[in-house]
Amino acid sequence: MILRTPLVPFRDNVWLKLETLQPIGSFKIRGATRAIDALDPARRAKGVVTASAGNMAQGVCVAARKHGVPATIIVPETAPRTKLDAIARLGGRLIKVSFDAWWKALEDRAYPGVEGAFIHPVDDDDVIAGNGTIGTEIVEELPSVEQILVPWGGGGLAIGIAKAVRRRVIACEVATAAPLSASLAAGRPVTIERIPSFVDGIGGKSVFPRMFAMAKSLIAGTLVAPLDDVKAALRDLMAARVVAEGAGAVPVACLKQAAPAVTVCVISGGNIDAAVLKELL
Repeated sequence: MILRTPLVPFRDNVWLKLETLQPIGSFKIRGATRAIDALDPARRAKGVVTASAGNMAQGVCVAARKHGVPATIIVPETAPRTKLDAIARLGGRLIKVSFDAWWKALEDRAYPGVEGAFIHPVDDDDVIAGNGTIGTEIVEELPSVEQILVPWGGGGLAIGIAKAVRRRVIACEVATAAPLSASLAAGRPVTIERIPSFVDGIGGKSVFPRMFAMAKSLIAGTLVAPLDDVKAALRDLMAARVVAEGAGAVPVACLKQAAPAVTVCVISGGNIDAAVLKELL
């Protein structure tokens, strides 16, 4: 079940779109459901596969259960325990691999020896369209919104929203892994050095070529938050009684750099390990 999540005031002229309140604690259920619903039934019957650090995996598991088909999840070895436990509870078959092998599965849209329809977590038209419903809901509830700050992981969320609404969509990254900013500066997709951190839901080592092409025409700009600002944003959100994961807090961390405007921050997910949250607080 996909919820129409609330839009709540946070500061003067700033609202939060709380995708943390989706049944899986993340927006990923939107795109995963749309993509799996759209599969040819015969192809879907063979099962589905995705490569995910946790949130897309949960969305795929929920959508697969709806159709009574198996879900196999390729996860990086750095995936947090909270997300791995949730995947297991939802019946997903876990295959843990190195980050590089996980990234290759995303590039190849497959993993050796695993059958099933591959549901790409970002570079998939149905996934992007499902994500775009967030933008539609924002504009319906707050027609005066001028800019929307969105975490940039692989781009499926930001591009989906940008396609759905005629507003400035700003891609927000963390300084430990900001491939879109680097790629836009270079004029082409480039590979960056990625530093692992508690911000595990975003921050790849590059940008997929098709996503980069769409970003150039649809995304109004990028903002990059230092890791310490993301920690402070998590604490600010907790003070507002919002539990967010690192990726979900990045738009709030970027507010200090954003132009003054009527703004919505998309809080993309809330699946953070309790031990990590305790340490950050």
